[in-house]
Amino acid sequence: MKRIEVKLSLDVVAPLLDVIKEASDSAEKRLIVPIGEIALDHDMKEVWESDLLAKQAEELHALLALFDSHFFATGTVLFDSSNAESVVRACSAARLLLREGHLRDLQDEHLESGDIDLEALPTQIQKAFLCYVFLATLQDLIIQHLDRAILGQEEE
Repeated sequence: MKRIEVKLSLDVVAPLLDVIKEASDSAEKRLIVPIGEIALDHDMKEVWESDLLAKQAEELHALLALFDSHFFATGTVLFDSSNAESVVRACSAARLLLREGHLRDLQDEHLESGDIDLEALPTQIQKAFLCYVFLATLQDLIIQHLDRAILGQEEE
């Protein structure tokens, strides 16, 4: 089983954790990506939404769990088969929340390219943007360094 350990700067990452926690808290009672209008009866739709909401909360918790006492003692986070897929999805969810929240006034192409004048932005939006980039970087690390088996797609 492949595992990666990533050393992060506590001074840089610690302030971003508040932004991630805020985004996570805002997602407790609603689906980040709604299921839309589908042909299900009301009760079935409620059950499905409830299950998706529980999974969303579980994945965001897996992301936040990376930053435990081990992280604050060593500055490292660990990715392996037990958390990789959940963390990738949680990073996506948190980034979507940031885009529709603090970063809603920024153009998508600027967000994705990083072509933003941070100094011109208010402090809270700067933190949200840095968190957005940080989460994208975590996603890239997991996808690039963990093989398909860890992401649950065993090669045949």
